[in-house]
Amino acid sequence: MSTRSVLVINAGSSSVKYQLVHPDTGESYAKGLIERIGLPRGAVHHTVGGTTHQLTVVVPDHAAAMSLLTQAFAEHGPDLSEVDLVAVGHRVVHGGADFADPTLITPAVLTTVEQLVPLAPLHNPGNLQGIVAAQESFPDVPQVAIFDTAFHQTMPPEASTYAVPAAWRNQYRVRRYGFHGTSHAYVSRRVAELMGRPVEEVRTVVLHVGNGASATAVDGGRSVDTSMGLTPLEGLVMGTRGGDLDPGLPGHLARVAGMTIEDYDRALSKESGLLGLTGSTDFRELHARRDAGDTDAELAFGVVGHRLIRYAGAFAAVLGGVDAIVFTAGVGENNPELRARVLDRLGFLGLRVDAGANEATVRGAEGRITTEDSAVQAWVVPTNEEWEIARQAADVVER
Repeated sequence: MSTRSVLVINAGSSSVKYQLVHPDTGESYAKGLIERIGLPRGAVHHTVGGTTHQLTVVVPDHAAAMSLLTQAFAEHGPDLSEVDLVAVGHRVVHGGADFADPTLITPAVLTTVEQLVPLAPLHNPGNLQGIVAAQESFPDVPQVAIFDTAFHQTMPPEASTYAVPAAWRNQYRVRRYGFHGTSHAYVSRRVAELMGRPVEEVRTVVLHVGNGASATAVDGGRSVDTSMGLTPLEGLVMGTRGGDLDPGLPGHLARVAGMTIEDYDRALSKESGLLGLTGSTDFRELHARRDAGDTDAELAFGVVGHRLIRYAGAFAAVLGGVDAIVFTAGVGENNPELRARVLDRLGFLGLRVDAGANEATVRGAEGRITTEDSAVQAWVVPTNEEWEIARQAADVVER
């Protein structure tokens, strides 16, 4: 096998996801997951040619995980020594205001990413460990960082600035950064292709709705506003995150419940959202419970839909009009009822839902879900963040 490829790595604190991708076509040659790093019982899952090979093994650290990754390719293919591996592309969650583009990793870049750890304490440390381990395993291959926040660095100051004291903004870098940038970049470009129009001419609202969820207003391929902020907690309702809240809530809970900031952070990150409303993060379970008359599930569905409607309508105004509204990610791609709820309320924009197309566009399908006479088009576009990372990484090393 001799073909251009990029090894895409998404390293977390206790897992490493990876995929070998052709940067031009998006073809995936193999993918895998190494999980439970640092725990007594780790696991490796390597999928190639439709077959998944599994191994239960102790994975003490990220260096061991990278060794197991190369071992999986050697044993099950494709052989990395026979691949034209042009780059290793790393997903890095937070690039702050320092990185607006995919960036070749140097010691100075690593230092800056480490300095940004306070902005993403749950994510950047794992990203860094993955980068260091990959550099040791692939010393002769260029390593590129692709930041979740980079796509949103085109937001104008009025969209990214919080009205807070200057010391917070200047000393502590408090501002709106936004996340899911690779997904929003891919989806907004792909929908323009499907519409047969240059991306520079299309105004799009992208609704990335999954366990993590965010909305972005994209004007001509550039992010001009987004729902997530300093952290991924702001904005839409998510699996375990509640999204927008009154800023006075932590003070109130400290006074009436004696809640510490650590308790508050944990509750907002891990105990809120769908979980807080229903006791479950599974949207499929939510639907089953709604059908059975569960009032909590019905309320949760309404809250999720209302927040999506609010952001989509606001972003249409920010854009001065909208050409396309696009649903992506697990829930967005597979829940016709939620899509219909949102689009019906946005009918004043000239949206007309094609009920048949909406019901049929699930399970990885992409397609238009509005009628031919709809003034604004709505689409379902499955996201492909690995392909976007591979494309951006290859562009950096081959430009």
